[in-house]
Amino acid sequence: MTNPVHRALSAATSRLSLATRILVLTAATVGFVLATINASVYFVLRDELVHSLDDALLQRAENAVENHTTEDIIRGYQPEALSLGGVQVGVIYGGTLFKSEALDDLAAMQYVSSVEREVALGRGEHSTRTARINGTHYRVVAVNAGSGKALVLAQSAESIYQSLRRMNIILWATSGVGILVAALAGWLVASTGLRPVRRLTSATERVARTQQLTPVEVHGHDELARLGTSFNAMLAALDASQQRQRQLVADAGHELRTPLTSLRTNIELMEQAFASDRPLSPEQRREVMDDVHGQLAELTTLVGDLVELARDEPLRRSPEAADFATVVEAAVDRVRRRAPGLTFDVRLQPWMFFGEPFILERAVINLLDNAAKWSPEGGTVTVRLVDGELTVVDEGPGIPPQDLPHVFERFYRSSEARTQPGSGLGLSIVAQAVARHGGSVTADSAPGRGALLTVRLPGWSPGPDAPIS
Repeated sequence: MTNPVHRALSAATSRLSLATRILVLTAATVGFVLATINASVYFVLRDELVHSLDDALLQRAENAVENHTTEDIIRGYQPEALSLGGVQVGVIYGGTLFKSEALDDLAAMQYVSSVEREVALGRGEHSTRTARINGTHYRVVAVNAGSGKALVLAQSAESIYQSLRRMNIILWATSGVGILVAALAGWLVASTGLRPVRRLTSATERVARTQQLTPVEVHGHDELARLGTSFNAMLAALDASQQRQRQLVADAGHELRTPLTSLRTNIELMEQAFASDRPLSPEQRREVMDDVHGQLAELTTLVGDLVELARDEPLRRSPEAADFATVVEAAVDRVRRRAPGLTFDVRLQPWMFFGEPFILERAVINLLDNAAKWSPEGGTVTVRLVDGELTVVDEGPGIPPQDLPHVFERFYRSSEARTQPGSGLGLSIVAQAVARHGGSVTADSAPGRGALLTVRLPGWSPGPDAPIS
């Protein structure tokens, strides 16, 4: 289960702005680091000072044990070395403390404990500890002075603890200033660093509110500048997509207007004939119906091409490894049935690719339909596939040089093509399908013949001895 305190902190943090969270995180991190440093400095310095005092007391006690007898100390003999610095002196003998003249009544034997008695019994060479007597800190040391005896020295450590308290105040005051400086720096970094993010946020809100895809200003070369550049690129792509969508709708409306107008004219003509006393003759009815069927066929083809061209991705995605030669052969069979008056000269070399065969088959059918449309009756359409390069050549008039750069544009139809059936979308669908498979398509005029359309598709040959069909 989640800790309730953690949940409460997460909920409280989530309500803060990003700049505030950066400020709090910076201040908290610096505060934690400074607190750790303060504690380390305090304890290390305290141990050093206390150990220094202990070493001095132990040195004095060992010198006294070596140079004087315990009886001398008990009788009040005080070497000058022992009387310096307010050192209290006593001797434990037989479990009883005998104090020297220098041991005043303030201690009242309170700083002698079982620790020192253990040293007197020979269970340790020396001992050190802190004793608090009447609110004052003392460091108490004891050294073994012979069988059943221990020399005990005690000295006030209050000066050390006062120094530590002053140092502690200084450290925490410095830490407080450091935390304030860190918080100020965090606020400055957050307010300055998040300025590009705020500009992007304002730009996004403006796009959502006004639908105007105006790019934002980008300064510098850091990650936020790259974010701004990517945002501008996204806006440019979105604007281009909208422009293509508007152009598609405008072109589609223009292309749909002609068959719809013709259909409406024929329907009104039939309505007038039924409403009048002069019905249409059989020849007139046949002519009108042929016109209606032709316009319906053209309208059906146009709507199908629009649906195919308008969607960015196919309705189903099922990429697989397939033979391009098999795809081309299936497309030739379908077009051959629709154009029985033409000869198709086909030579195909196997070429494997990874993609969607049904999409490429539709593209190849469009290429062949285009060649069949421009070829004269009894003409020949030449189809070749070698090393992944498909060429389709017809025997028509060819493509005028001024039309070559535009043949793959949507709804583009040359002046000669306007007298032919079609929507102007067939080659656009070819270009889109081939690009979806990582290939390319180009158009040219074959020398002495008609149009030359070339499709290059990435893939691999199934073998060096692959047959040519």
